Amino acid sequence: MIRFENVTKRFGNKTVLDDISLDIRDNELTVLIGPSGCGKTTTLKMMNRLISPTSGKITIDDIDVEAIDKIELRRKMGYVIQQGGLFPHMTIRENIEIIEKLEKKDPQQIIDNTQKLMAMVDLDPDEYLDSYPTELSGGQRQRIGVIRALANDPKIILMDEPFSALDPITRNNLQEEFIKLQKKVDKTIVFVTHDMDEAIRVADRICIMKDGHIVQFDTPEELLRNPVNAFVENFVGANRIWDSPEYIKVEDFMIRNPITCPPDMSKTKCLQLMASKHVDSLMVTNSDGKLTGIIGRKQLYWTADPMAKAEDMAYEVTYKAKPDDNIVDILRLVDEANINSIPVVDCSGRLVGLLTNSNLVETLSRQFLTEEAQAAAEEAEAAAAAQAAAITEAEEVASA
Repeated sequence: MIRFENVTKRFGNKTVLDDISLDIRDNELTVLIGPSGCGKTTTLKMMNRLISPTSGKITIDDIDVEAIDKIELRRKMGYVIQQGGLFPHMTIRENIEIIEKLEKKDPQQIIDNTQKLMAMVDLDPDEYLDSYPTELSGGQRQRIGVIRALANDPKIILMDEPFSALDPITRNNLQEEFIKLQKKVDKTIVFVTHDMDEAIRVADRICIMKDGHIVQFDTPEELLRNPVNAFVENFVGANRIWDSPEYIKVEDFMIRNPITCPPDMSKTKCLQLMASKHVDSLMVTNSDGKLTGIIGRKQLYWTADPMAKAEDMAYEVTYKAKPDDNIVDILRLVDEANINSIPVVDCSGRLVGLLTNSNLVETLSRQFLTEEAQAAAEEAEAAAAAQAAAITEAEEVASA
């Protein structure tokens, strides 16, 4: 683990980092992001002692980095910068193998490792190893920069905006390759970027910084769903979660407290309940709150006996959702099964919500609203909910 304990960094009278504390977990990809001048690159460079803190302590596996020889520390870390930072006077092979040769590793082992690394980023060794960096495209140089950082098998890799100078298509492709590569090599990676889309795409956790402070340090999902303040919400982007719909969970948009009835409720009472609540189906639940079936208007009209019980009229629930299912799964289910409503149950089978076509459409439409329109829609929704609650309370008082 890389740990920052009350670290401050000043350059003259300017405070770049102000008493930050941070734990970067092993084998995770942590992104540092924030506005220009927030201190993210300074934080990264402190990890390999390119910059030393004014006060505070930085440890790696509980060892103070200031107690480690700089050269030894840097050789045990990979470091990737824009355009790969390759030495222009060296061949691709020489660039990749430089640290291993300085460490005096077995020559054949070095050759074999280079071949393996080239295969990992889908570059032909015979075609590229004897070339010079100027003979490669920007994307190819960046791939070489990444595998050079991996060559000495470091536990930690530092990456300072490695893809920022690339065109959008190359950048997108390299991000995809990088995500796959991280799964293969399982390293601790600290990645600086100014691009929130990139951060969400590649990170296990994201550290958002501002004016030398850490504002929020969380998973991409939590940042999208629960920003801690207006700065984070604006920095992330109000509708950015729609770029990652797998983070939109059923519990975020389901109808809570759907209308239910007990198994022994009569047909007459069911009809009255439907009419009073303005719904066209009832969720049948037992005394434990577990869903046992659904009654629609058709089932009621097909039943001649006015005293027939709900449990005898209900049909079996074929499709259910869980609160942590995402909207992509639900839309796929609705499309494949051609159903209008889906009950939401917890792990014990208790009914906790309901999804309908109308609230799915309402949820999907929010991505097209402006911030002002979205705020107005949410205000109207809250007012409607309050009005419905008042009506329900009045009905209960009247029936009592």
